[in-house]
Amino acid sequence: MKRALLVGVGLVVLLAGAIFTLQGLGDIGGDNAMSGHTFWAVAGPIIALAGVVMAIIGVRGGRVGEAE
Repeated sequence: MKRALLVGVGLVVLLAGAIFTLQGLGDIGGDNAMSGHTFWAVAGPIIALAGVVMAIIGVRGGRVGEAE
């Protein structure tokens, strides 16, 4: 259960990071504080990477770096 939750949260964080990146690059339109700002174009991939790491840890069951 905990592993599935970690994978699910990781995927949501990954999606949020991708959206932040696209908004920062100006690819997703709209009149909001995130559109076209460099900060979000830089922070988005970092957030997405954190989501990938969370999902991988969830899939591997917390065994990052251990020999099987």
